[in-house]
Amino acid sequence: MIEVRGLGKTFGTFAAVSDLNLEISRGELFGLLGPNGAGKTTTMRLLMGILRPTAGTASICGMDCFEERVPVKRVVG
Repeated sequence: MIEVRGLGKTFGTFAAVSDLNLEISRGELFGLLGPNGAGKTTTMRLLMGILRPTAGTASICGMDCFEERVPVKRVVG
């Protein structure tokens, strides 16, 4: 359902998300925990297509989270 491979996002020299790999199957519950500045919000913005990744890929239901962000939002929302 959600597949993330080598996902990364940098802002200048700051790496907000680096080499994230994740697979969440249909019906599985998942929590994203971490301290302030850990990249939780950036990861969610990458998954919703709000931000373009600087590395790697992310897909939901087989759709690219950035290239197909409108259909992804329909499935998620």
